[in-house]
Amino acid sequence: MKQPLAYIHPAAKIAPSVVIDPFVTIDQNVEIGEGTRIGSNVTILEGTRIGRNVTIFPGAVIGAIPQDLKFKGEDTTAIIGDNTTIREFVTVNRGTAAKGRTVIGSNCLIMAYCHVAHDCIVGNNVILANATQLAGEVQVDDWAIVGGGTLVHQFCHLGSHIMVQGGALINKDVPPYVKAAREPISYTGINSIGLRRRNFPSETIRDIQDIYRYLYLSGLNVSDAVARIEAELPATPERDEIIMFVRNSKRGIIKGYI
Repeated sequence: MKQPLAYIHPAAKIAPSVVIDPFVTIDQNVEIGEGTRIGSNVTILEGTRIGRNVTIFPGAVIGAIPQDLKFKGEDTTAIIGDNTTIREFVTVNRGTAAKGRTVIGSNCLIMAYCHVAHDCIVGNNVILANATQLAGEVQVDDWAIVGGGTLVHQFCHLGSHIMVQGGALINKDVPPYVKAAREPISYTGINSIGLRRRNFPSETIRDIQDIYRYLYLSGLNVSDAVARIEAELPATPERDEIIMFVRNSKRGIIKGYI
């Protein structure tokens, strides 16, 4: 919908059903899909790709250049998936040469004042509560829920189906299916409530608990625990996902609570 009080670059590609409120700025090289609504005073900058049925609340800034001194003006993007909600004053920077894009997936809720830095990859059905701050090149997998005011160090990886306590300081990788809390951030059990809500069978939840008993309660170091898990527990998609996550962790996984 054409909004006379908004600035829309003539080269922007905007679907006819998009609703644009007053005082919005939309730059060139922007694409916005059907059914999306852009709230007042939103700024959408060059390189942004927004999917269908996205809602962006007032004051958000999407696609600003990275806050990274290595950025030299390369052609990169910021991508927002379908059916995602971006609340007030969220900032999403576009990528750098490192990955070329910053991505927020579909069906996400990014609450007010969150920051998603350059080259972050946020999966589908993710919730980032108010004022969560993701540094550069953070990866957040599907169905993760991150409590408000959480600070995530650059290059960290947050696994699928996790629940992170609000106000957490995360400087290690958080493996899939767990709850992470306390200070310093620690494993505090598996996210059994979240898994039940997503219709994981009770047997699968018990299998995940068994895996994490090896990792956190056996007294073994991580590499020995992974070897024992692989040797002694039956192969399942969840077991293999956890093993792959731990083996590929570059920063190391969070510790158990002492």
